[in-house]
Amino acid sequence: MFPGELSSGWMPGHTGGGMTVSGKSVLLLGVGMQGRVALHDLVQSPLVAEVVAVDANPQARGLVEDQPGGKARFVCLDASDREKVAGLMRRSDVVVELLPGSLAFPTAALAASTGVSLISSMYLYQPRGDSGPEDREFEHRLGLLDAEAKNKGITILPEFGLDPGIDLVCGMEAIRQLDEVHELLTYGAGIPQWVDASNPLRYKFSWSVAGLLNSYARPAQVIRGGKPVQIPADRLFSPSHTHHLRLDALEEPVECFANGDAVHYARMFGITHTVKEAGRYTCRWAGHCAFWEKMAGAGFLSEAPVVTPSGPVKPLEFVAALLSSQEQFNYGPTERDMALVVVVARGIKHGRPLEITYQLIDRRDPATGFSAMSRTVGFPMSVGAQMILSGQIARHGVITPMEVPVAPLLGELKRRGLDIRHSVAGWSGPVTH
Repeated sequence: MFPGELSSGWMPGHTGGGMTVSGKSVLLLGVGMQGRVALHDLVQSPLVAEVVAVDANPQARGLVEDQPGGKARFVCLDASDREKVAGLMRRSDVVVELLPGSLAFPTAALAASTGVSLISSMYLYQPRGDSGPEDREFEHRLGLLDAEAKNKGITILPEFGLDPGIDLVCGMEAIRQLDEVHELLTYGAGIPQWVDASNPLRYKFSWSVAGLLNSYARPAQVIRGGKPVQIPADRLFSPSHTHHLRLDALEEPVECFANGDAVHYARMFGITHTVKEAGRYTCRWAGHCAFWEKMAGAGFLSEAPVVTPSGPVKPLEFVAALLSSQEQFNYGPTERDMALVVVVARGIKHGRPLEITYQLIDRRDPATGFSAMSRTVGFPMSVGAQMILSGQIARHGVITPMEVPVAPLLGELKRRGLDIRHSVAGWSGPVTH
């Protein structure tokens, strides 16, 4: 059992008091790779009577209507059509949002205005970490969204996928097991299994190529020696900002580079007064960082247009199009991807140094064809939506994955084959006073 695990055993379709809840309608926005897994799971829930699946691609109709049980209905619609989406929201009990990141905040705001709870795998906003006008403006908008959601008695739960998502849930649970947190390191990856990492990048794309490259072009922030350290986007992959991680379940070590703002999450975790080292890292097979260090340094991840004889071209868009056009960077029908999350929290418990670790490694399921990345996003989204419907997630407003009841969530993920391992060990770090 996980620390603090409930013995009563929650199951989708039942409220915390044991009363069966049924007849709920779910609005699924996006039937892409992750959306297919969420749909597959939702239609099997006794809690759900109907899933209205929305996608702009008419070819998704067959996938939706082939779902067993007759619960799924397809609507071909561009999710940027606010009026029509709002109409569907009003007839739903919860919205499962799996749209491009640019639509995350507008869709959450639309859900709040229509009075329906929403769960998303996306960031509503990624802070720059400089407390500048962009961050302050977002904090103001987020405060208004939170107030409206509370007033309507609904829940808005973003960042509920793999990374962010499962990592934040496990990070909070690890922190609860320590009196003082001195180090918090989280790792996430979606990579080909070792034998399939055969191209020059030793990487294959399981989601948007442009989205991935945009994440490579963002600055990051970590905590070192108790102080915030900003890493410019063109230095993310330099040897001074990367390190290696060895896991028993992997054939070779992976190399790790900073992703996002660890200072922001340290504040959310409430550990800024004790933490000395903190970072959120992305993992790749060895050689990936050396390649992208040169590409970033040469300007290939820039979005500033370059004048060419054919007209202006954004380097990042060109690189995304070039990589997307080559089959060697896509998964073949028999190839398997891996998704991993590792959370390591080190600190003090009862005066003794301890290390708390959570680890998930998942691989593509050959029975369903679902990729590991799709499973580790789609399943948490479906389970989270069902927890909202059942009342297991009962807080209103804009909430974080850190506020989700951990025991029922991890138990339901384990039933779906996502087995998150937990360990406690001594730590050789110094006890500081």
